[in-house]
Amino acid sequence: MLRKLDIHNYAIIDSLEIFFPGSLSIITGETGAGKSILMGALSLILGERADSSVLQNREKKCVVEGFFTVDGKSAVKQFIEENELDNEAELVIRREIAVNGKSRAFINDTPATLQQLKELASLLVDLHQQFDTLEIGDSDFQREVLDALAANNDLLGEYQHAYRKWQQQLAELRKLQAEKDSFQKEADYHQFIFNELDQLQLADNELEDLENELKLLENAEGIKTSLTKVFFELKESEQPIIPQLKQLANQLVGYADYHPALPAIVERLYSAQLELQDIADELDGVNDHINFDQERVDQVNDRLSAGYKLLKKHGVQTTKQLIEIRDEISSKLQAVLNIDDTILEKQQQVETLHQSCTTLAENLSQRRQEQTPSFEENVNRLLAQVGMPNARLKVQIAPSALHAFGADAIEFLFDANKSNRFEPIRKVASGGELSRLMLCIKSLVAESMDLPTLIFDEIDTGISGEAAKQVGVIMKELATARQVICITHQPQIAGKANAHFFVYKQIKNDSITTNIKQLTQDERITAIAQMLSGEKPTAAALENAREMVMN
Repeated sequence: MLRKLDIHNYAIIDSLEIFFPGSLSIITGETGAGKSILMGALSLILGERADSSVLQNREKKCVVEGFFTVDGKSAVKQFIEENELDNEAELVIRREIAVNGKSRAFINDTPATLQQLKELASLLVDLHQQFDTLEIGDSDFQREVLDALAANNDLLGEYQHAYRKWQQQLAELRKLQAEKDSFQKEADYHQFIFNELDQLQLADNELEDLENELKLLENAEGIKTSLTKVFFELKESEQPIIPQLKQLANQLVGYADYHPALPAIVERLYSAQLELQDIADELDGVNDHINFDQERVDQVNDRLSAGYKLLKKHGVQTTKQLIEIRDEISSKLQAVLNIDDTILEKQQQVETLHQSCTTLAENLSQRRQEQTPSFEENVNRLLAQVGMPNARLKVQIAPSALHAFGADAIEFLFDANKSNRFEPIRKVASGGELSRLMLCIKSLVAESMDLPTLIFDEIDTGISGEAAKQVGVIMKELATARQVICITHQPQIAGKANAHFFVYKQIKNDSITTNIKQLTQDERITAIAQMLSGEKPTAAALENAREMVMN
């Protein structure tokens, strides 16, 4: 509910503070007094664009604030949580326009974008102006009306849960089918690559090991020559090193007791002699195992040549990478064999979910169609009540492919003159007819839909007398469970108000400004009498106005 509206420095409004009660608030005033300016200021906090031309005083900013109570509105609570806003008992929306035309928006003192403002405002206020046909012509709104009357909320939630699962599984199925097509296109190539890699039967690190082996084989003669020479010098030359070390150590043994350093030196000589003995034996063993083998060289070269070719072909550097490529292609080839089974299983899941969605959608459609006759009858009755006896509404429900809200294409059709030429509402041009039609529809679904604050801006243009009275009656009934604010020129509607506000102009500091006040009972009677008979109302007009207010 809109509890308070504060407006500062907007158009010819210097400063206004309006407290709105619940139920039905009526705003009246002379033409040009500033009623449309009030709606313009309100539209700022509803997310409409603005510029510096709205500033009355070019030296200070324009500020419009709306204070809302939102008890029980789960959609508003969800919006606040999703946008990480402060969850206060009262929701405050503020719009500021600086002198340079720059605009800023705030929700509970937190900066917000215009898109956020529009989204939140749509949950709080439904501003319906003459020629505003967008909502009533919107297929989502039309469906929501039928679903509200049919109490489809739980069933629709169940359907949408199944629909989302069906769409998810269908997307996975299409992905699998695309993968299969891709696999099949590349299957021959993948099989060729796999055969080429698998035929080589590479072992871990094999190419690197073969490179080392080839180096050894190619240098076998040089290595054997060096090994033989070293072994010869150590053990078999005319003066071999190993026996000489032993002799040198023996020469020092007899003098070891005469100097403290000699025992250690003798020990080290013996150790060196033993170490060299071990080295000589190992060199001899290595030498026995190194032989130049041309056949093996050829085998290694052939193997390396095949390996190098694959390394180059696949743009990799190691045996490990080639093995990984082989295993990856093997997995793809195996996937080709398995994917048909996977696709069949997925198709069965998709079909089961599709059937579930179809059944739920049929239930939704049936319940919507059951509501259609009484809805059409009630709307047409109300249309006659508000001065449109020749107008007819017709609901067209046609089957469609499954979508997020079922399998219905819903269209409200309208005939203003009993011509039996029904056309979609969005193509109908009469703003007055559409405004009253919207009022009739919303009055029927008010108990079923969580409607926000309803604001009607001069939707009663072109009607008077009994029709205007009936519009007032419908608004009064609509306001029993929600806040309704209406700007009107019709005394019959003004007489139904719970709170009557009067917009007027006044001279302040040599400039004309717009002001507003809530009328007392006697002031209401006088204002309504003036609406009936002019600035100086007659006694009959006053009596008529009193009867309107009292009744």
